[in-house]
Amino acid sequence: MRAAVITFPGSNCDRDMAVALEQVSGTAPLRIWHGDAALPDRLDLIALPGGFSYGDYLRSGAMAATSPIMRAVVEAAGRGVPVLGVCNGFQVLTEAGLLPGALLRNAGQTFICRTVPLTVENSRSLFTAGYSTGQQIRIPVAHHDGNYFADEDTLDRLEGEGRVAFRYVQTCNGSQRDIAGVLNEAGNVLGMMPHPERAVEDDHGGTDGRALFEAAIRQLA
Repeated sequence: MRAAVITFPGSNCDRDMAVALEQVSGTAPLRIWHGDAALPDRLDLIALPGGFSYGDYLRSGAMAATSPIMRAVVEAAGRGVPVLGVCNGFQVLTEAGLLPGALLRNAGQTFICRTVPLTVENSRSLFTAGYSTGQQIRIPVAHHDGNYFADEDTLDRLEGEGRVAFRYVQTCNGSQRDIAGVLNEAGNVLGMMPHPERAVEDDHGGTDGRALFEAAIRQLA
């Protein structure tokens, strides 16, 4: 599999993402700097990792969304290339217009860092086909701005179209309808606040995130 991991100033989970992709696929992903104007040819998957791009100035992900590489990411997503955004990567995807809604400051104004239970709401997408609908999994979260917000019409549309990928079992950060991850209309872009790359081996305390990468790799092979 030919994957790429984008690094922005302030990314701190890019290596974690690269290691997870290599462990599952057997091939090290390409590492791309945010200032590059173009992506490598023939990519199978693009990953936007967690962290604090540009120190979370303005809004989390807002400055990273204007990076030169994001024009190429938006174009690639439009062609159907799968794009995974985790934590700060999810924030960047909403700021870039690839996903609806926005990620606000957590309710309670506190940083949340723990493993949380999630319900798989959609098992029909490229990224979630390794799970069963309704399955409960445990994935770590680590964020200060993970409170998912969208207007009621958008939320209803996401629910009606099956585009809510994951939902918190218990209220985590104030996210509307406890949404933890959403898909774009075509199903090739997934944004999620929990970190599946931190749950791919037993030494991390669990492997529930591994199925996400395995499903994507299997379908892209």
